[in-house]
Parts: sequence; C-alpha cells; structure tokens
Amino acid sequence: MITIWPQYLNKELSLKEGRKIAKEDCVKDPSINDIERALKRLGLKYSLQKEASYPGKWYEKSGRALVEWEGTKLELIKEVSLEIKKMRN
Repeated sequence: MITIWPQYLNKELSLKEGRKIAKEDCVKDPSINDIERALKRLGLKYSLQKEASYPGKWYEKSGRALVEWEGTKLELIKEVSLEIKKMRN
C-alpha cells in the first residue's frame, strides 16, 4: 500500500513543505475528494482516511489515500495528478 497525501500533488507547496513531483505535473490545491475521483477513474483499489493529518501540518485534517500499486510511489503520484488535471479541464 502506498500513501498519497494531497500535499504531494500541490503546486502551491515547495519540496520542503511536502510536494513530491515537479510543479508542472502538479495541480493547484488538490483535495482528498479530487484524489478519490482520480483513483476511481484509474480503476485502482484504495481506502481513504479523511480525518488523517499530514505530519508537516498536524493541525489540518487533509486526509490521505492508501492505494494498492505495483510501481513506484512517484509514478503513482504523477498518474493521480495527471488524472486530476484531465478532470479539471
């Protein structure tokens, strides 16, 4: 299982703040609901923990997704981010 936090995909954050992929691959202010819709469209098995707080922002309940994925974490994050971009266009 791979954990995806919305912060991993957020174009507005720096790498120190939690972004994991290049800004051009990211989206602006992704929510856990955006991530859930992208995972459904990609046909991946996942579970959500909507009350979870990202460790760097423990005071904010952003939620997280636990995803079954065979590739690398960065590949998964890019796939989800690109799917969110498609949904928003």
